[in-house]
Amino acid sequence: MALLNWQSDFTVNVCEIDKQHQKLVEMINNLHDGMKAGKGKKVLGDILANLVKYTEFHFKYEEKLFEQYVYPETLAHKKQHSDLVSQVQNYKKSFESGESVLSMEIMSFLKVWLMDHIVGSDKKYSTFFNSRGVN
Repeated sequence: MALLNWQSDFTVNVCEIDKQHQKLVEMINNLHDGMKAGKGKKVLGDILANLVKYTEFHFKYEEKLFEQYVYPETLAHKKQHSDLVSQVQNYKKSFESGESVLSMEIMSFLKVWLMDHIVGSDKKYSTFFNSRGVN
């Protein structure tokens, strides 16, 4: 059973960003499934590392659009991105060093953060980008 299910109300009406958000949901679900199935540290570590890389790629994509179209909330939004990347990298380092294991607490954090970020913050730029022809 998936930890997250993509719903139409998550869309930000920017096709490429919606695809990337769906990929992030899929990756979080893969990490959750691997954790529940008792996959080994190496497999979970690889999934987590890929999630971190893809999250950074996604944020850079959004931030490029912010700069290109002079999005007025750029600084606040970039701060949210930076905070999440830092938090997830800390989880990754802790996991890789054996200090912690992947837990439902971490999975819940990822789920809540992603959904809150998409619905709360990313949706704010929908109208802004759409009005500039970015769909």
